[in-house]
Amino acid sequence: MPQAPATVPAPRTAAETAPAIGAADVDALRSRVHGPVYAAGDEGLAAEVFAWNLAVTHTPAVAVGATCAADVAAAVSWAVEHGRTVAVQATGHGPVRNADGAVLVTTRRMQGVSIDPVRRTARVEAGVTWEKVLAAAAEHGLTGLCGSSSGVGVVGYTLGGGVGSLGRKFGFAADHLLSVDLVTADGALRTVSADTEPDLFFAVRGGKGNVGIVTSVEFELVPVSTLVGGGLFFDAADAPALLHAFRTWAPALPEEASTSIAVLRLPPAEELPGPVRGRTVVHLRYAYCGDDLAEGERLVEPMRGAGRALLGGIGPMPTTAMDAIHMDPRDPMPGWEKGMLLAELPAEAVDAFLAAAGPQVDVPLVMAEIRLMGGALARQPRVPSAVAGRDAAFSVLVLGPAVPELAEVLPQVGRGVLAALAPWAAPGCMVNFLGEVSGPAEVAAAYPPAVAERLLAVKAAVDPTGVFSHGYALDPAAPAPAVPAGRA
Repeated sequence: MPQAPATVPAPRTAAETAPAIGAADVDALRSRVHGPVYAAGDEGLAAEVFAWNLAVTHTPAVAVGATCAADVAAAVSWAVEHGRTVAVQATGHGPVRNADGAVLVTTRRMQGVSIDPVRRTARVEAGVTWEKVLAAAAEHGLTGLCGSSSGVGVVGYTLGGGVGSLGRKFGFAADHLLSVDLVTADGALRTVSADTEPDLFFAVRGGKGNVGIVTSVEFELVPVSTLVGGGLFFDAADAPALLHAFRTWAPALPEEASTSIAVLRLPPAEELPGPVRGRTVVHLRYAYCGDDLAEGERLVEPMRGAGRALLGGIGPMPTTAMDAIHMDPRDPMPGWEKGMLLAELPAEAVDAFLAAAGPQVDVPLVMAEIRLMGGALARQPRVPSAVAGRDAAFSVLVLGPAVPELAEVLPQVGRGVLAALAPWAAPGCMVNFLGEVSGPAEVAAAYPPAVAERLLAVKAAVDPTGVFSHGYALDPAAPAPAVPAGRA
């Protein structure tokens, strides 16, 4: 990016504009929390703020390793007293940018999980990953609505909506929240539900971290213990046949079935099986959670015959094995991603997708995925939420390695794939799939206009100065986005 002219000074960072923090100030914070506190320059700071997505390296002014809700409240209050913004991180799978100069609250020490098998609910603290919830719930024949990887944190995933392998049957994870413990910008710890604070409850379900830091959640579990699931890796040469078969096969599936298909460019890593190591392949992902497991296996037969399978399998599995459906990487890696929604997937859209990201194209993408939406994902929940993406037929996500040598080209290529599909786009985007954003206006545009208007009103009421201005933050002073033609 070219430097700004000398007559136009570059914007100052939060670290440069905020009041200085002295050692005595940090010591005062240490006296107010149970967990560790690190200031810039302290040994251990880098390890405390380490993110799973290696593309982001946080340089906060202060990091607080919260052990409980009281620690979070104390950190937020202290940050406001010292003119600092506040960011939060559990696993670090989804950071948007460096929390430079902020007070970064890490929640990974908050590991409480309790299951109520009678009410079919779970109560989970802010640092818990889905892996722990799935294991505890499975003991009672229940499961949670996790995403493609059980190594992701429950809270961040759910607050962004949360679409996973059981989504078409049960909907978004956020729609199953019953209550949320939340620290707002005034340092108050609130228990938020449909009955206590309906506006905050609306905003936190789908609004990500815009209205505060969530310290724990209570949500409904679903009565699934076994499903038909897995994935098949196909030869890249069969991509056109597979993608065109998918576009007609997938929409005809019952709601009990969820599926996606992706073009993967796999590295020559030793841990990968030989048939796919270092190759470009097409990966079909499939899950069926109906009562008749034999029917679940029968439904996938048309796709089995649409190409030459190199590896994989689809069959009965316990819910604790659902990672085998998408086979997402477990080890930290640098990633750049961007998503969109599609209103339809005609043959022309498949051809455009293949022309931009198909196996024959030399592009630096690890994955280009098309996911079936619809079913319960399209229905409004009993209690309205801010979740975006209900009107889409499909979603698209592109992902590439965010390494320095690709810093300029990767975003251009990724956005180019999405631009090729623009003629079939649905409005907005699922917030967890927004990826890199240009600013608060792009975040607001991810939501339906009426949802964005209500979200902005709640943001302005509970965080008028933008204490929570990291991640997918909205601008509390911004007007609601205008309603485009045809989007009433």
